[in-house]
Amino acid sequence: MSRIGKLPIQLPDKVEVTIEPGLVKVKGPKGELQQEIHPQMIVEKEGNTIIVKRPNDEKQFRALHGLTRTLINNLVVGVSEGFKKTLVIEGVGYRVEKKNKGILLHLGYSHPIYFIPPDAIQIDVPNQTTIVVSGIDKVLVGQVAAKIRSFRKPEPYKGKGIRYEGEVIRRKAGKAGAK
Repeated sequence: MSRIGKLPIQLPDKVEVTIEPGLVKVKGPKGELQQEIHPQMIVEKEGNTIIVKRPNDEKQFRALHGLTRTLINNLVVGVSEGFKKTLVIEGVGYRVEKKNKGILLHLGYSHPIYFIPPDAIQIDVPNQTTIVVSGIDKVLVGQVAAKIRSFRKPEPYKGKGIRYEGEVIRRKAGKAGAK
């Protein structure tokens, strides 16, 4: 048995799940999400829990077991609590500001970068060096955060750039120089 796949998914109150062949739909207070799953994977709803089973112990289904359970769990958590990623900007003169539907990033280039997120994503700017990306779809939140980070990745010498909150940047020593 898969260590992750065998765990049941607890459904919070106000979360409805519709299971169709090859598709799981989850509706909750924050919105509605759906996920395509392998048509042979067995998803059962028992009371307020969801159990994912595999048809047999072939290698393919052993691999899909934990994945399917995690994907469905991400839907449930997304529609009930949501997901968020925080980005921190480091560097002299590097800053961000909210402008209309998007954000304006000043990252040391000759031009500011204007980024408009997808409709399902909210971007909050609590101060000039912090960006909070939130939404109900874990994959989309991660993709948008990665896209923003890619505008100026942290460099290893001074650590300037955009990094995730809690991310540790491996530093390098500079040149030894002439003595």
